Amino acid sequence: MSSTSSIRLLLNGAPVAINGLRPQTTLLEYLREERRLTGTKEGCAEGDCGACTVVLAELTGARLAWKPVNACIRLLPSVDGKAVFTVESLRAPDGLLHPAQRALIDCHGSQCGFCTPGFAMSLFGLYKNAHRPDRGAVDDALSGNLCRCTGYLPILAAAQRMYDIDTMAGWRGPGINADGSRCESSEEKSIAAQLAALTRAHPFEYAAEGQRWIAPQTIVELADACLTRPDAQIVAGATDVGLWVTKQQRDLGDIIYTGDCAELQVIANTCSHLEIGAAVTLTDACAALDAEWPELHEAWIRFGSVPIRNSGTLGGNVANGSPIGDSMPALMALGATIVLRQGDEQREMPLDDYYLDYRKTVCKPGEFVVTLRVPHRHDRLLLRAYKIAKRFDQDISAVFACFALTLDDGLDDGRIAQARIGCGGVAPIPKRAKATETLFEGRRWDDATAEAAAISLAQEFAPIGDMRASAGYRRAMLANLLRRFRVETAAPAVAVRVHAAVTIMV
Repeated sequence: MSSTSSIRLLLNGAPVAINGLRPQTTLLEYLREERRLTGTKEGCAEGDCGACTVVLAELTGARLAWKPVNACIRLLPSVDGKAVFTVESLRAPDGLLHPAQRALIDCHGSQCGFCTPGFAMSLFGLYKNAHRPDRGAVDDALSGNLCRCTGYLPILAAAQRMYDIDTMAGWRGPGINADGSRCESSEEKSIAAQLAALTRAHPFEYAAEGQRWIAPQTIVELADACLTRPDAQIVAGATDVGLWVTKQQRDLGDIIYTGDCAELQVIANTCSHLEIGAAVTLTDACAALDAEWPELHEAWIRFGSVPIRNSGTLGGNVANGSPIGDSMPALMALGATIVLRQGDEQREMPLDDYYLDYRKTVCKPGEFVVTLRVPHRHDRLLLRAYKIAKRFDQDISAVFACFALTLDDGLDDGRIAQARIGCGGVAPIPKRAKATETLFEGRRWDDATAEAAAISLAQEFAPIGDMRASAGYRRAMLANLLRRFRVETAAPAVAVRVHAAVTIMV
């Protein structure tokens, strides 16, 4: 049984029901064109600049989780049952500015002002999720916001200053206490109760202007929807599909949304592997991967900004099959497998067998990704991932490489039992460097082995040249990244990473 009805949400604290707008309408279009909430800006229309940032509050158990997202590529029906807060709501009813807004003024964090609402909302998201965060956490929180005139130091100063300003009452107050516990005002409890009342007992379906949105709640319902509508567009966070709408003006047709399917939102640790459901957000998936493979932390924070990671899913990135997707090379190096389902049938395969050609996978009509399984780490694993791009944050990889060497348990001379190398940006699909992998096995992990492998890796792929990098540069980077891997994992290791240490005077 399904319920075909209005899109229901809370907008700046007030209940809203929406009808008559196509399912592929973006949240930004609705806010600006239907509600005239024009503080939320359109800059890039692709989730890069952050001018459209809003904050979602959604139920996690009985409490609210506060998540900055990009309204420009968030499809409107995907916020059904959630609370949306825009920059207009930050100021209290009596006109008192929020600490994030006041701090931007005090620290001179705005000039032309176009980007300022987005920065204010990202700062508000940080305010709800951290107590006096360090510089790294601030950088990460603001990585999805671009400013072209103020410069970032005044804005970074505002991120510190806002914690010194008197707090506000209700949901506008801080989210984390000094001891790390979560704050929860009575107003937030009221919002949570209102969202609980919006929870649907049956799958949500919404239709307008000849287009249908189907949001199954169970994996059986999802399998049935995909079989019934094999040509429908499967969507999770829409961080890529959203650009098909905003940049290519494509008609998505009927849309099947995986974000309400409970079984696809599970993270589980078994005795043999970590399992991450296809609808788990990148934020949660990266945290789970970080816990076991901390060497990959930088790769995950550079994958996308906080708003992108709050909407996008690991399963969506994998299913999308982009040759420059950052997650797949890392998962291949870790030996991940992928589980697919079509109707009642389920199959599992190595992730590197999933991709056939550019944007082509083994998926059959009506088949979808259920989960990803990553074997637990070996005690003697050497692991690094590297991303080469034109800027540190919010950029597409020219080259991505992940190296995983497992040393032999029975020997103490550094011999290699297994090597796995995942590469992106150098072939039509994410791909393992299998020829180079064979050079490692049984050899000692020393300079001679690393150099032989680097020469081999430079010759293994035939990358294209484009606006991001020439073919020759890509080949050279593969070789040099392997040499860097050797330097970083040699005994004693050589420090090759520079970490900024800047004190901002407020």
